[in-house]
Amino acid sequence: MQKKLLILGAGVYQVPLILKAKEMGLYTIAASYAGPYPGLAIADETWEIDTTDYRALLSKAKEAGIHGVCTTGTDVSVISVGYLCRELGLCGIPFRAASLATNKASMKEAFLSRGVSTPRSYRVSDEAEALDAFHRLEAPVIVKAVDSSGSRGINRADTEEDLFLALKKAHSVTHKDYVLVEDFITAHEIGVDGLVSGGKVQLLLPHDKFTHTTGSTTLPEGHCFPYSCSEKLRQSISREVKMAIEALGLDNCAFNSDVLVTDEKAYILEMGGRAGATCIPELISIYTGLDYYGCLIRCALGETVHILPETVQSNPCMARLLFSTVDGRITSIDESGLQRLADKGARISLDYRIGDEVPAVQNGTSRIGQVILRTSDPREMKQMMSAVRHTIRIDGVDLELLWNR
Repeated sequence: MQKKLLILGAGVYQVPLILKAKEMGLYTIAASYAGPYPGLAIADETWEIDTTDYRALLSKAKEAGIHGVCTTGTDVSVISVGYLCRELGLCGIPFRAASLATNKASMKEAFLSRGVSTPRSYRVSDEAEALDAFHRLEAPVIVKAVDSSGSRGINRADTEEDLFLALKKAHSVTHKDYVLVEDFITAHEIGVDGLVSGGKVQLLLPHDKFTHTTGSTTLPEGHCFPYSCSEKLRQSISREVKMAIEALGLDNCAFNSDVLVTDEKAYILEMGGRAGATCIPELISIYTGLDYYGCLIRCALGETVHILPETVQSNPCMARLLFSTVDGRITSIDESGLQRLADKGARISLDYRIGDEVPAVQNGTSRIGQVILRTSDPREMKQMMSAVRHTIRIDGVDLELLWNR
């Protein structure tokens, strides 16, 4: 009997998961809002449903008789994964862990209760509470919506005026009646991704980040494997990440964490119970030699994924997202130019075609494509990004010129 895998989401970050599941011979079901989501045209079956409505998903899943459920690249569906796993007896992130991992305020409280090093923060509901937290922490602070991803609703505030504006932005994207005001620590931010299966951390991979700042928001633009640091810092990162995993109760799932490093010490900013976005699963597959999407699917189907350290390779690689700095329409794409760059080893994928309207960069969902390169040299990656942008025109203007204005 062909096994059925329910994948929550059908956007660009879920497409590789759907394709891998089909390659593995599974019957794929993609649940998503209706819309121009590429995964809807790829899956064997689609459900037009809100991926956060876990009770509606449960009803459909019971009828379908699914054998597993998973998602990748987004936090919003994680709580539904946990709920379905609990109610249907499937393998995956525990519901309590999913609840903690999708609420930044509850997550922080769990971290602090278990001694995880993390920046101080306060739940606030209105301007008075936000102002009190602002003065307790001292400027600058970070204001966050507690239930969003992709850097939405996250802004830095250096003044009271900034604070009130950031509070308004956070409230505009959250479903909660409170947000988080967090201490801003001057440090270098990295990512740490990996997999927990059978109650054991099977994979823990620190990696460096490329970031892009737009207004008061800094968002991830790409990632670089491996992350080079001292053995002392590496041990601190590993210790704090494992403590955070235990604090949340993560198991049988991928994890994705934002970590601050300074003075040979690591601080956990956030941790999600799913694989990261911004090409992270692809980079992990290249770097380690593992079939990472396959690992996620095997885990969701109830298989304990054992990863032996001696089987993990170390192939340097990087990825960056393509953004536009303006709203506009793609008027031309030099396909032959892209092919020449692909022949040089770049893996390039575009989310839009000629004639499509593209948004100006605001957060991680504003991407218009991605570029992956096997290299340890940031200069080589920068040159490749420039070359790729030269192949795309928006309203007749070279994307590279727009990017460097």
